[in-house]
Amino acid sequence: MCLRRGFRVLPGERVLVVEDVLTTGGSAREVIDVLAGHGLKPCGIAAIVNRSGGNPFEHDGLPFEALVEIEARTWKPEICPPCRAGGRAHKPGSRAGPAAAGPAGGQRA
Repeated sequence: MCLRRGFRVLPGERVLVVEDVLTTGGSAREVIDVLAGHGLKPCGIAAIVNRSGGNPFEHDGLPFEALVEIEARTWKPEICPPCRAGGRAHKPGSRAGPAAAGPAGGQRA
């Protein structure tokens, strides 16, 4: 990940990293790493929707706020209601990756 062309941060600037939907915090961590490469540490992390079940940045000492907290339920394949009804799992979102034919690692998000 890198800063988009024409976008820059200056030493000493205060930066708030904001996500639309936060699930694991992976994308925000990538931004934190880019900022660190410019000598900056964000003053906090925010999201419109938090699906993580807490503050994934707590051990980093970063405050985290979200407008909405939702529970991301998971099931093992044998008890997954959509699976039992004949549904097939799919992988929505902005991350590249193969579409799953079934729950990864025995769980479904």
